[in-house]
Amino acid sequence: MSGAIMAAAESSPSDHGFSGLTGFAADVLTQLGDIGVGVLVFLEVLVPPIPSEVILPFAGYLSQSGDLTLGWLIVWSTLASWIGALLLYWLGAAIGIERAVRLLAATKLVSRGDLDRGVAWFQRSGGWTVLVGRMVPGVRSLISIPAGATRMNLARFSVYTIVGSGLWNTLLIGVGALLGTQHEQLEHLLGYLDYAVYSALAIAVGVLVLRRIREARGSASANGQTRGAADGRADG
Repeated sequence: MSGAIMAAAESSPSDHGFSGLTGFAADVLTQLGDIGVGVLVFLEVLVPPIPSEVILPFAGYLSQSGDLTLGWLIVWSTLASWIGALLLYWLGAAIGIERAVRLLAATKLVSRGDLDRGVAWFQRSGGWTVLVGRMVPGVRSLISIPAGATRMNLARFSVYTIVGSGLWNTLLIGVGALLGTQHEQLEHLLGYLDYAVYSALAIAVGVLVLRRIREARGSASANGQTRGAADGRADG
């Protein structure tokens, strides 16, 4: 699914003259109106390459051109953030913390060590981790799973998620609204954000590949040393 969405995002420019992720967001927002921002923010949970750092400023810009309503953009985006977080919270609660960690580690997007440290950080900091995490790219979705797996109080989780998401969404939408009369500056800004997203993805994939290569070499070396020691004992 993510491949199809990304292919659509990289297709021809939208009616607003934007291309890439911004053009894709423009098409969705044009077709669905205010609720479209909620759809896009929810998709961010399932398809990380669709970042709110691109979607929300552009939605704020459209609100100043009269196509969308600023207040409803904040409401729909925050509601979608909360619903997406709840789904991952319930996933963590349903399968438990160990299985949740194994499931995420199996995606090869993060290492088991990183996940263990993240869970330990969450367990030390609790609710504040959820609130702050909602404003950290790449952590927004991930933080909901240990929250559910550790059975964090659902009401507290919801409050922290809504507050954190609301603050972050309002900031991003507000930036776009402030630039609403400066079309060219916004276009350049969103273009840079597009490039930043693609570059970050490329770097992440590169780091992941290098990490897996090092782990494979380390495992092969350890196995070789074990076999050598065993052969030495047998000869003795």
